[in-house]
Amino acid sequence: MTPHRPRDPDGPPSGNVIGPGGPENRVAALLLAVLLCVGGLTGLVSLTLDGVVRDGVVRTTYAATMAACLLAAVPLVVRRRAGLWQTFGLVLLADLVYVVAALCVEDPVRYATPLMLLFPSMVAAWFLVPWMLGVHMAAVPVALLIAMQHGYDSVGGLAVQVAISAGMLDLVAVGVNLLRRREQRLLAATAALSQHDPLTGLANRRYLVEQVPRLWRQARREGQRVAAMVIDLDHFKQVNDRHGHAAGDAVLQAVAGVLADTVRPSDVLARLGGEELVVLGLVGDPGEAAHLAERLRLAVGTARSGHGHAVTASIGVALARPGDGEDAVGALWRLVDRADAAMYVAKQGGRDRVATLAPSGATPTPTPTPPPRRAPAAERFDPPTVPVPRLPGAPPTEPG
Repeated sequence: MTPHRPRDPDGPPSGNVIGPGGPENRVAALLLAVLLCVGGLTGLVSLTLDGVVRDGVVRTTYAATMAACLLAAVPLVVRRRAGLWQTFGLVLLADLVYVVAALCVEDPVRYATPLMLLFPSMVAAWFLVPWMLGVHMAAVPVALLIAMQHGYDSVGGLAVQVAISAGMLDLVAVGVNLLRRREQRLLAATAALSQHDPLTGLANRRYLVEQVPRLWRQARREGQRVAAMVIDLDHFKQVNDRHGHAAGDAVLQAVAGVLADTVRPSDVLARLGGEELVVLGLVGDPGEAAHLAERLRLAVGTARSGHGHAVTASIGVALARPGDGEDAVGALWRLVDRADAAMYVAKQGGRDRVATLAPSGATPTPTPTPPPRRAPAAERFDPPTVPVPRLPGAPPTEPG
């Protein structure tokens, strides 16, 4: 089953390898700054060596190009950011600088070796999307041909050298890019495992906590409330006891499937543990939250696990209006605790129903104080405890 993952409108665009403000962004900025600084400083040092750079206007062009490299590195060092398109442009700039440098030196074969393009190729392979890397790879043989055309007497020798050099550079770029894509797939798989429940495919507590700041920001921005709906399957322990844990797992998977099809795209559906699930979403008023919870309750009743067991759920609903400067994670668990208390109201009212806790904390009907929220799920479904006869002379036991 495909996990339910709400889209984050505040997140980075899905097409960018380098996300805004992320570590990849900063690493790209650092590497590009190093590339430009090393190239610019090396070029300026070459100006002081006799017989390296040709005299006249060519020498001035060479000096201006090296100075431009140093200036281009300044924004990268100051801002510590390099977006996808900026990285692409600077890689092509490095290709152009290589061509200019090769045309300005006396001996291109000696002072403008093709290895100067190795670093730009590796940066392109690691940080750019495939089509941008393809543009760079196509530019490499053109740059080599222009740069080395005066260093060989025969066209055949020039063609062989360009083919060998460009082939090696592009082969390295392809290898690095394949390694990068493999790393991205592994990281994505690891992230999915760390954020989702392996049995149901739903989000887990970690993913739920990660989504809280987004929900709180959106609620404040749109003037809405955050609704928490705690869903607890009725008599779930009896399913495990009568049919086995495999049947219980099948029920959980079936319920997760119908709930994932019922919630709105912006809602967060997660498994808290055992047979307890939670839905977080934005609503305008308590009536909207109650209507959504009722839809979820009806959806649970349609779940089919293949074992003939009728599935019902008790759902508790609580609402909160996020405030400025509020600890979103702490507010989340307080909200879930209140929804859990409402869920116990639904249990004690006969199960298979929805109970909404008013913002003031009042419940729809007078009920006993619910047990602590973090009690193990299995304990809530155990049959009434039968007193165990005490042996003569045995000391009395303390209540647990």
